[in-house]
Formats: sequence, C-alpha cells, structure tokens
Amino acid sequence: MQRLIEVAVSRYGQLDALVNNAGVSQAMPATRESPDDFRRVVDVNLNGVFWMAQACARVMQPGSAIVNVSSILGLTTGGLPQAAYSASKAGVLGLTRDLAQQWGARKGIRVNALAPGFFKSEMTDEYKPGYLDSQLPRIVLGRIGDPAELAATAVWLASPAAGYVTGQTIVVDGGLTIT
Repeated sequence: MQRLIEVAVSRYGQLDALVNNAGVSQAMPATRESPDDFRRVVDVNLNGVFWMAQACARVMQPGSAIVNVSSILGLTTGGLPQAAYSASKAGVLGLTRDLAQQWGARKGIRVNALAPGFFKSEMTDEYKPGYLDSQLPRIVLGRIGDPAELAATAVWLASPAAGYVTGQTIVVDGGLTIT
C-alpha cells in the first residue's frame, strides 16, 4: 500500500481520491465455515479497506475523497450462504460512517460507500449457472447492472460534484433493495 501511495504522489503530486474496490467471496454454509475461511474474507474485504484508507488519509489534502465499495449483501441477502462476505461488507458501511465523521471535520476528507447490486464481474462469473437470472425478478429494472453505471457513480462520489456528500451509502442495484 505504501509503495502504491508513494508512486501516485510522486507521479501526480498529490492523492485526491481512493476507490477501495477489492473483495473476495466464498459461498458456504456458516456451520461449515472455518475460522481461517472467515478471517480471510474479512481480512481482504474489511481490514484491507481500513488499512488502505488509513494510509491514503495520511497524505490526502482537504477536498479529497474516499469511496469504499461494499455490497447490497451488507444490507440484504442474496440467497447464498455468505456469512463472512455479508458481515465484511456490512462492516465496510459502519467503517465508512466512522471515517467520514473523523476525517471530515479534522482533515476535510469525504468518505462514502457504494453498495452495488448485481453487475457482471469476475466475482459473478463464479456464481452457479442461472443464479443471476434467478435474481432478475427481485430487480425493479429487470436487468443486471452495466459496470459503467457503477463506475459513473464512483467517479461522481470522488469528484467535487459530490463535495457536500459524506458518510453516505449509495445503493446502485436497479431497485433490488426496495422490493
């Protein structure tokens, strides 16, 4: 992390935005999930978000922005047994609110979260065949999201156009969480 930050600051003079978008998942019943399995998911999805945000906040100037990518599974269920993933993504939402409060007043850094619904991605490529189609009736817009739609929301949150938005979770799910 530190090397990445040093390269960015060296190349661009400052670090204006961070989009924390790393994640791993595993689908298994909670009764079979080992402590190591659970820790691995939480370590990447929650701890990794914290450590990267902390390292970036040390060099960010007022007006900078952090966008943490969570998931709708931090708010609802997808019908898959994903205790570690859901817990880690819910943790990202709480972490986002706390960092927004801490760093907004002291450092002038905005911190927000995205809660994506179902988008075509490397992670959804691993779902069992037919799973995404089975979720379509739950999605008000009746389709899987286009990754460009999620990216546009992240760019907005990282930009000065969202300069008065902090501590928020922006749900980008085609209406899934309202059904």
